[in-house]
Amino acid sequence: MPLIEVSELRKSYAGRPVVDGVSFTVEEGEIFGILGPNGAGKTTTVECVSGLRTPDGGTVRVAGLDPVADHDRVTRLLGAQLQESELQPKILVREALELYAAFYPNPADWRPLAERLGLAAKLTTRFGKLSGGQKQRLSIALALIGNPKVVVLDELTTGLDPRARRDTWQLIEDVRAQGVTVLLVTHFMEEAQRLCDRIAVIDKGRVAALDTPAGLIGRSASSTVITFTPSAPLGPEDLAALPEAASVDRKGEQLTITGTDATVNAVITLLARRRITARQLRVTDATLDDAFLDLTEDRGTAPAAPTAHLTDKAA
Repeated sequence: MPLIEVSELRKSYAGRPVVDGVSFTVEEGEIFGILGPNGAGKTTTVECVSGLRTPDGGTVRVAGLDPVADHDRVTRLLGAQLQESELQPKILVREALELYAAFYPNPADWRPLAERLGLAAKLTTRFGKLSGGQKQRLSIALALIGNPKVVVLDELTTGLDPRARRDTWQLIEDVRAQGVTVLLVTHFMEEAQRLCDRIAVIDKGRVAALDTPAGLIGRSASSTVITFTPSAPLGPEDLAALPEAASVDRKGEQLTITGTDATVNAVITLLARRRITARQLRVTDATLDDAFLDLTEDRGTAPAAPTAHLTDKAA
């Protein structure tokens, strides 16, 4: 049985549906990511999983328990780091850690957690004096202090500098290695691609796609990106005729073409036929960013034939 089961979850505010039939499961020991644009319903979804909001419809189960009806039992299993959380401004970091540890029968030792999250030097600092990033680190420590079976992390690295962000990623990987299941909401694509086993992309309150990071990237209309500066100009008609090209962009003399392996082969053939040299040639795979944009773009306003247009970013 999956550790988390969400089926046809629905939640509205003032008659406006925010979560509209979301379904997914999370297996034990998995890092499961939720991606989506702002306002897509991500935070509301995980708040329903955490028992902080009551769904209007559908079902949510954590280890077979209803997070609302069985709230006390679920809080023993689940730790949560919310997107926005506050403590009493005068409480010391040490006091907060000791207080939260006292809520659980078998808490984790908060000292190594504080050290790992860069809080050891801030133990006697009041919460109100912490920076935004330091508050975020403390929130993560408090989510993990109860030795939870599953932890919900909503934008866990917002406000952290790049080094602290990567240290936190390693912490989450270590937590998973200890058997903790992680439900991760993030807008950092690199974070999702590195950490997550599977990802649900939520758009306008619905699941637009659910797959592994590699699977989502494979769905992208542009699985390959080729960038180069031709030694002689290439005509718009040549570029528009490239097979499976999703877009052709020009910045000064440099061309960036997104497409597939067939597009790359066609570009190489075209250059050879015209005896044109490709300077500063780079061929890279698409990223999760590309897949995310493909999955969440407004299809109604998307150009019907992107290969027929040459956009000049320098203009």
